[in-house]
Amino acid sequence: EAAKLMPNGGSIVNITSEGSRKVLPYYLSVGTSKAALESLTRYLAVELAQKGINVNAVSGGYVETGALESFPNKQDMVTSSKNTLAGRVITGTDIAKVTAFLCSEDALMIRGQIIIVDGGITLLAPLSSTDS
Repeated sequence: EAAKLMPNGGSIVNITSEGSRKVLPYYLSVGTSKAALESLTRYLAVELAQKGINVNAVSGGYVETGALESFPNKQDMVTSSKNTLAGRVITGTDIAKVTAFLCSEDALMIRGQIIIVDGGITLLAPLSSTDS
């Protein structure tokens, strides 16, 4: 639908999450929908290229939002979110800055990509089987 509003081209940035690539407790419906959205991002990048529309996605780690409140394992997620290589939790502003960049002319040659914004946490090996 967004493509119909972009007769002169533009950018579409989908927002996904770490749960699209890893199995997270209590995240079945969201995780699988985010995985589908990442696949859709790649397909749309090809389908809409001839219309001058650039399609990418931003995948956030545990972002500091009210959404964490609904998870039974909220405390584990909050604790994990603080263990980034950046030394702080990821914020909505972090995601917004990458999204804005992907909408800029500077990102014209980035197409169909999933940009991970997680403070480097996915570079670290899990400490226990419950962290994977």
